[in-house]
Amino acid sequence: MEAARQYNVHEAKTHFSKILDAVATGEEVIISKSGEPVAKVVPLVGRARRVDHGSPKGRSTAADDFDDPPESFDEAFGVDE
Repeated sequence: MEAARQYNVHEAKTHFSKILDAVATGEEVIISKSGEPVAKVVPLVGRARRVDHGSPKGRSTAADDFDDPPESFDEAFGVDE
């Protein structure tokens, strides 16, 4: 595994956008003060990545009986017709 890039506070302030771009691609970045690491900037876990934009309207369908309970439902819950 590749070591995380390290920036001192001044560099981090100067190159903050660059650091965020690196983190967005999965890299971890260490921020140091007086040569001592004090913080780690890491990507958020579970972030959804969209591959396209727009509404999913018209891209899926549901069966006409989607809301109807299955036939075995009444029997399983003791419902008399």
